Amino acid sequence: MLSILFTAASRALPLVAGATPLSALAHPGTDQGGHHAFLSGMLHPMVGADHLAAMVAVGLWSALAARRAWPDLLVAPFAFAAMLLCGALAGLAGFGIAGVEPMIAASVLVMGLLVMTRLHLNASVGAVLVGAFAVFHGLAHGHELAGQSHAAATLAGMLVATVALHAAGIACGWALRHRSRWLPRVAGAAVALFGVALLAGAA
Repeated sequence: MLSILFTAASRALPLVAGATPLSALAHPGTDQGGHHAFLSGMLHPMVGADHLAAMVAVGLWSALAARRAWPDLLVAPFAFAAMLLCGALAGLAGFGIAGVEPMIAASVLVMGLLVMTRLHLNASVGAVLVGAFAVFHGLAHGHELAGQSHAAATLAGMLVATVALHAAGIACGWALRHRSRWLPRVAGAAVALFGVALLAGAA
């Protein structure tokens, strides 16, 4: 399983490296063809720092806090991806909730704290927590995509990128869980501080 996760992470890195020249495709504000829309969807979470931080942190925390490889390692990432899809579909349908941006910022803060403390939660509790935050990430994406003819292709690309970012976080976390005590704490603290800054900006 670990080798599969590292392979997924290594395949995600070229996408991140290619984000700069393709950044014009990363914003779904312009309606594009299906192929370009899919690429746009893949790049969008990777160039949005709030989404990027939250998704990688979910994978990091899952690996750092897991007591066993299954199901602890994958439950939270699966819940995030599934509920992000639900939120995005709700956003596409015009459903709205107040405080989407503050909740996204709060998700970054909370995930950073979870990474920093390596707090172990019951798998179902962790899935509910992560999934609840993912709904708001999905709503934000869905509202951006509303009215676009290739919204489904863009959303598919976002889901692929989300899974890749989770896999990258899991691979890094699994590699560090027995090798470094302080590096995950520093990384978690940095994510949490970023969440605080986002909350201050959303206030």
